[in-house]
Amino acid sequence: MTRIGFAAGLLGLSLVLAGASLAAEPAAGALPSAAPAPTLTDLDGRPGRLEDLLGQDRWTVVMFWASDCGVCNQEAPGWVLFDERWRSGGARVVGVTLDGRAGLAAARAFRDRHRMGFPNLLGEPEDVARMFTERARQPWLGTPSFLVYGPGGELRARHVGALPPGRLEEYLRKQAARPAK
Repeated sequence: MTRIGFAAGLLGLSLVLAGASLAAEPAAGALPSAAPAPTLTDLDGRPGRLEDLLGQDRWTVVMFWASDCGVCNQEAPGWVLFDERWRSGGARVVGVTLDGRAGLAAARAFRDRHRMGFPNLLGEPEDVARMFTERARQPWLGTPSFLVYGPGGELRARHVGALPPGRLEEYLRKQAARPAK
């Protein structure tokens, strides 16, 4: 479990065990005043922005992870397979790690160990937690956490805790079956 909180991880795990589904994005409303966007880089040190990776006519699953998160380590291979299966079929995965500059070597080792071929961004723990809270409109509880963006770049769902890729695939199939608004 990450340094952000063992209790938060247990809460997320209990939500999954209780059969909680992906939470749909609440209706649009006034967002809290946004702080400046956090400074993110890719794992090679180049500046990166999450906004540049959203939309583009496909679903984007943003997976918040930490190299010392046991659940993240267990689920990473499944998310790599999800990305490979869906990349040409309308979805992609983007990772955001809160390992920060001090944990860059551990983040790179995590990416390499799991052969994560999808984009991964790195930020400081407090900045990543704030970014999640502002985007999800719910408190940060820990890793793993997920934000799901629609093909137009709009936030469509969020989830805290373990999330087997198969559950997200079910969600995406249901969304595809819905009539267009």
